[in-house]
Amino acid sequence: MKLYLGLTTYLLLFRWGFSFFPAATQRHSLRSCSALASSTTGNLGLTPELEKITNAFESIGDDKLRYKQLLYMANQLTPMDPGSMIPENKVTGCLSTVYVDGEVVGKDRVIEFTGDSDGLLTKGLVALLVRGLSGNTAENIQNVDPAFIIKAGIQSSLTPGRNNGLLNMLSSMKKKALQLDSQNHAEATCTEDPEEGANEASNSSRPMYDGIISALQKLKPTFLDLADVSHRHAGHAGMNGMEANESHFELSIVAEAFENLNLVKRHQLVYMLLGDIMPKIHALEINANTPEEISARK
Repeated sequence: MKLYLGLTTYLLLFRWGFSFFPAATQRHSLRSCSALASSTTGNLGLTPELEKITNAFESIGDDKLRYKQLLYMANQLTPMDPGSMIPENKVTGCLSTVYVDGEVVGKDRVIEFTGDSDGLLTKGLVALLVRGLSGNTAENIQNVDPAFIIKAGIQSSLTPGRNNGLLNMLSSMKKKALQLDSQNHAEATCTEDPEEGANEASNSSRPMYDGIISALQKLKPTFLDLADVSHRHAGHAGMNGMEANESHFELSIVAEAFENLNLVKRHQLVYMLLGDIMPKIHALEINANTPEEISARK
């Protein structure tokens, strides 16, 4: 009877004071975070909502009750659009199948996440992250330290496999936030006055080169190399009256924003960012990679 009353009390605490709240990167192991387990939430870079969730879970003090609360949260998660359950949104490294997606909302460009899983407990972990990360900018989401899992006591409530899955979900959502933010930047750039960029580029001796380099900074590349190879194509057919200088380029770029994008979508993202520059050049060869892809080749 005492156990029943204790469980009821905790579930009511969460239902009344917690559950009503609105809903790229190196992988961190829980071992590397264990030294931070005694840290205050203020040292973990948490979003306001994730800090509330962490403090609430920590206050429970019972692994079985934490487990039951995750199951409760799973049942409260807003269903995900089946159309978003595509390979690009699938989280790898989880015991159950997990999908996460999102969108950029408002002038402040905050990210609103959605997610789902075919495993009930894993779905509860998805719900925790969706609620804790949504409503924040991509930059703020990158600051979240995975050590909050230990602080909240969630680590001891889960198997090692599910702990690793939760870390993979967090990492995937961080990358997704960067990707969505970069795409939003690109779309906003395309709606701006095209003459503004043209006027700036016209003051340069290499307007196309400088314009491409400037536009691609929105992807926050870790590596960017652009080669003007127009001299190789001077006099070629198909130039349609274009001048030989600044007509052909070769681009190599590495950025987290390309994570989970196939080759076509990576090229489309670059084209979108370049906007009115693309019609002014004859050809652009693109080699776009993520930092992880480059590291795997070494």
